[in-house]
Amino acid sequence: MVTCPVQKSLISEQKRDFMGHTEYIAKVLKNDNPVMVLASPTMMTALLTTHIPLAEVTKMVTKEKIIAVVEVLNAWLEKKFLNKRPKIAVLGLNPHAGESGKLGQEEIEVIGPAIELLRNRGINAEGPLSADTAFNDLAKFDLYLGMYHDQVLPVIKSHFFETIVNITVGIDIIRTSVDHGTALDKAGTHQASEQSLVQAFALAKKLANA
Repeated sequence: MVTCPVQKSLISEQKRDFMGHTEYIAKVLKNDNPVMVLASPTMMTALLTTHIPLAEVTKMVTKEKIIAVVEVLNAWLEKKFLNKRPKIAVLGLNPHAGESGKLGQEEIEVIGPAIELLRNRGINAEGPLSADTAFNDLAKFDLYLGMYHDQVLPVIKSHFFETIVNITVGIDIIRTSVDHGTALDKAGTHQASEQSLVQAFALAKKLANA
């Protein structure tokens, strides 16, 4: 399945119990743990939480959710993309990854213990990393897991906007999508680029063949 963008505000106005394709597809397929991945040819990011208000993020960052999401990502990377053990960067939630507890306890009480358990299970996860320096060497990791939407997406979109594909991982079908919104202001102007959609079709074919 390859999807075009939707206007999330219109979905919200209809008081639906989902905010976009990712959540709706997971609901239809009865999957409680879809993972949103944005991939360019040279960088890959994933989200622990997707389209929720920032005020709700903290309560969604749990040890159980981090473990479940990283396990899904690790298995998917091994099966679909890599012929090696994936290396996954897990970002902290707070500035400077909590600054040893001075700027927040989530890294000490939740994220760090989750990463330790994952490593004990043989998964090559590293963190919690400070988001302001984690992207200095993109070749170091196969995938970056952010705690919330705007922690990682501005980085990949600022560098690779027209070559990014949105992939829903952890569901029973292959689903890719564009990396952008509807851009209603460009409708009918012939100014919008189709390149992300083209890339979404190409990657869907690659994943199907894999």
